[in-house]
Amino acid sequence: MRRTAALCLVSGVWWAWVAGAAGQIVPPSPAASAFAGATADGSARQAPAATPPALHLVIPFDNESGEPRIYWLSEGSAVLLTDGLGTLGVPVIRREDRLRAFDRLRVPPIATVSHATVIRLGQVVGAVQVVIGSFQLDGDDIVVRARIIRLDTGRISTEFMERGPLKDLLNIYERLARRIGPPNVPDTALVRTYPTLPSFEQYIKGLLAEAPVAQIAFLTQALKLYPAFQRARVALWEVHTSLGEHKEALAIAKEVPASSPLSRRARFLAGVSMINLGQHQAAFDAFTALNRERPDRALLNNLGVVQLRRRAAAAKAPVAGGSAVSYFGEALKLDDTDPDVFFNLGYAYWLERDTSGAIHWLRETVRRNPADDEAHYLLGVALQTAGSAAEAAREKDLAKQLGANTAQADLERLELDIDVPDSLRVDAAVVEAEQRDQRDIAAFHLDQGRHFFEEERDEEAIAELRRTVFLAPYDSEAHLLLARIYLRTGRTQEAIDALTIAVWSDPANTEASELLARLR
Repeated sequence: MRRTAALCLVSGVWWAWVAGAAGQIVPPSPAASAFAGATADGSARQAPAATPPALHLVIPFDNESGEPRIYWLSEGSAVLLTDGLGTLGVPVIRREDRLRAFDRLRVPPIATVSHATVIRLGQVVGAVQVVIGSFQLDGDDIVVRARIIRLDTGRISTEFMERGPLKDLLNIYERLARRIGPPNVPDTALVRTYPTLPSFEQYIKGLLAEAPVAQIAFLTQALKLYPAFQRARVALWEVHTSLGEHKEALAIAKEVPASSPLSRRARFLAGVSMINLGQHQAAFDAFTALNRERPDRALLNNLGVVQLRRRAAAAKAPVAGGSAVSYFGEALKLDDTDPDVFFNLGYAYWLERDTSGAIHWLRETVRRNPADDEAHYLLGVALQTAGSAAEAAREKDLAKQLGANTAQADLERLELDIDVPDSLRVDAAVVEAEQRDQRDIAAFHLDQGRHFFEEERDEEAIAELRRTVFLAPYDSEAHLLLARIYLRTGRTQEAIDALTIAVWSDPANTEASELLARLR
């Protein structure tokens, strides 16, 4: 999925609290051929099992009592239970991925959702089990209930219920996590993540607030109530970064002490702030030191971004520390699931005037993410330079239809997550679900376009077919139908362009090939 420097509040990440084992970096090699067929490093906390544990998704709980003063506990329940299960060794999906799934399905993140929507959310992120629940006030007590939906069988578990004084909220959710999690886990395995209930409440309200001013106010109050609450400090970094206040963000990241389990993440975020402030050498040193401790795709990717920006600042003169191409290539060796790293590698080759290398990796990018407008446009530019005019025109036309911003100068893409275990990466599942839905919707619009074409309702047909091409840029039939409409309305050149794309997308489309040959 595309990443940019603009951030949403994504602080509900349980594994950020756990320090991993150190590793050794393999020095990057500039040989592009070494990047092909690379496999992930596969570093994980546990030895691989024959049957991997079921991936869990925790949905915000329903506020059954409707009590306004505890509205924040809907999200707080999901955060507490996600963290508790993760600490107990249960693979559990990050808050940011849950929010992306909500956004993708156009579901408000604080809304009460049906079981059908819950199941769809779980499918989107690749979960096997979804935890749902509710809470209500009963006098001075709070009653919390939870159930587990098994997506592959559709079964719903018996109800887990915990009750206690509201002031004992953190312990209540700890007990609930133990009941849902694996049996026979020692008491010492679940260490209290949050310092005090008041500071946790302010933290969650900060995550939920829509206005940045309110976010900053809540998170600052959380830190006043408990100055050692480093998770609130990281969330505050995210807000300042989203506002472009990189100097303030850097100062906040540097306040996280080395003794904190969040120290490594804070150092990584400080490096991101340094990049945004133009402090390229400091960022390079920070990422290099972290990568020596334990290699990670995000670190190698961002080292490549640093090298691109240093090279640009030095008027394209060579820079010390290795080429951007080598760092992006090493990132792909560790993890080849992110299309953004493929894009960065193609972009780096383009900036180095290696047209064939740029074309190869940009084609790999659009193969993995056909809706990547920038990749289509840059691929078109590279193909034009290589003398492939027809293919270049096709890619630029697709980029235009996808809404590419051709005026943007710096296209490299920063990574903003670090140390995400392979077992918990859900990007591929989300992308696959998105593409599957896009194909289904594209098929619907294609059918509509075909129907309007047969009735000679040309403008309506064109609108439907353009929607098809937006969702499925390489749908040969859609381009052929567009060409036939253009021909009968006297728009010959547009017909030729559409036929060119149709033939490239499917060389076996003989109708398009013959029609294009006659027009030429």
